[in-house]
Amino acid sequence: MAEWDLARALHKKAEVETARLQAFSFRQRARALSLIARAHGLDPAGLAASLSVCPDSALLAGLARAIGHGPAETAAILAEALATARRDLIAEEGDPSPHRLA
Repeated sequence: MAEWDLARALHKKAEVETARLQAFSFRQRARALSLIARAHGLDPAGLAASLSVCPDSALLAGLARAIGHGPAETAAILAEALATARRDLIAEEGDPSPHRLA
């Protein structure tokens, strides 16, 4: 019979939680970009596809160009859209907070 390895189990749990949180973050960003695109008369799929995978450092500049606002206003629009997207995703999928080991 194989011996149970606590360290290996905890490492596996950390991998699963990290992947789940990264997936949630990606969906949140894509949904926020889609919300912004709709609000500005742009193609949601096109904007989300072009900006959802760009580095964080390039996101605001690319989004500002796409929607025609300055950096500060774009940052506020993005923050509001991210909050809305997070709220909607939590309502649909549940809280993404890591599951604690009682």
